[in-house]
Amino acid sequence: MPAVPPAADDAPVILGNEPGSFPRNVLATRHPALIRQVRDAFPYGPEQHEALDALLREITDGVMEPLPADAHDLGRWRSWGYDEQVGRSWFDAPFLWSESYFYRRLLGAVGYFTPGPWQGVDPFAPFKRAELRTGAVDDELTALDGLATVDGPTAAGDGTGRYDEDQAYALLLASLWGNRADLGFRISSPPPSPSPSASVSASPSSPLSASDDGGTSGTDSADSPLVADDSALLWSLLPGGAPARPVHLIADNAGRELIPDLVLLDHLLRTGRADRAVLHVKPCPYYVSDATLPDVVDALRRLRGAPGYAAEIGSRLWDAMATGRLDVRAHDFFRAPLPFDAMPADLRAQLAEASVTLVKGDLNYRRLVGDRAWPATRPFAECTAYFPGPVTALRTLKSDVIVGLSEATLKSLETRTEEAGSWRTSGTHALIQTRLSDR
Repeated sequence: MPAVPPAADDAPVILGNEPGSFPRNVLATRHPALIRQVRDAFPYGPEQHEALDALLREITDGVMEPLPADAHDLGRWRSWGYDEQVGRSWFDAPFLWSESYFYRRLLGAVGYFTPGPWQGVDPFAPFKRAELRTGAVDDELTALDGLATVDGPTAAGDGTGRYDEDQAYALLLASLWGNRADLGFRISSPPPSPSPSASVSASPSSPLSASDDGGTSGTDSADSPLVADDSALLWSLLPGGAPARPVHLIADNAGRELIPDLVLLDHLLRTGRADRAVLHVKPCPYYVSDATLPDVVDALRRLRGAPGYAAEIGSRLWDAMATGRLDVRAHDFFRAPLPFDAMPADLRAQLAEASVTLVKGDLNYRRLVGDRAWPATRPFAECTAYFPGPVTALRTLKSDVIVGLSEATLKSLETRTEEAGSWRTSGTHALIQTRLSDR
């Protein structure tokens, strides 16, 4: 029988009704701004404009209105707590639920699910594709040429078990800091300046421009942007040269973040740390920049079309999809307004096969540990004990929820004048947290 989440008597569910709080800002500022951006991104007709305007009025002054009676997924939403939440103020419902329901309503407003010309048209696609065309992505793809010198026969899973640990760590950090490439986060937040760190090799400002100095796992340093670093535990689950098992990655954002995720999966496959890679994406557009299958294809095409070693990586991954070594899945639960402890049995079975599941991003972290006001020192392993196998969270901090910090790290963050009150949500800090399985 699967383990159950810990008692949460000291950790209330996060709501959006506290003035000045991060959830309140998302609901009152970010969501209205997003409606306006989506309205201007396409030449929608009167029907879509009216629906978007009505949704804007509703989230500003009203309560959560129901889905249409003939909505294709009404039954699914009812199983996710719909009858208990609809009719409540957007601000008084659990933040995770109201935030997720907003995106379902936004897709409905633009006709994404309705038969007609706008059915299946991703309202966030212009933002995601524009990001892939930026000069910053060009620079990051060029930086991949540095991997060619270490990704040769020795690193290609030749049975010797030898690989470059510094490069592996740099790619892990690139995937981690790629979470800064979050379009929803940038709608209402100016680009933050990263905390100073001379030792972290993949910086927030350029995720793939990674040197090979290897970084540091010292998380109690006041100058480190990593508030927790369990990368050594992660690598213990992925020994090169050993009989490999699948690695699963629950993706977060598309575009600039998805590319380093794919590069990391290529590295794990190429070095023999994984025999297969399973990439879990959203089944429909969600949370502005969350990755879907079309976004994966766009990222692979961007890699294949780049000069140098990026094209080789893109071609390997393209071929890996054809042979099944890279498997992209889109379970409907990944759009649910629920924490991961509520995942259905079929998804549990999928994740149970993994040597480790990499959980990317802020939203997935909230779902992984529970969207609650946990004490920051509550053990990560305790909050994820229900998970069906080893799990590693790779997350840039952009919301209030956090667990697993040492007392020394928490004290340092809370007492520094420039950090107090902002380090949880500014995107300047990140974490790598791992729980080993007890199976």
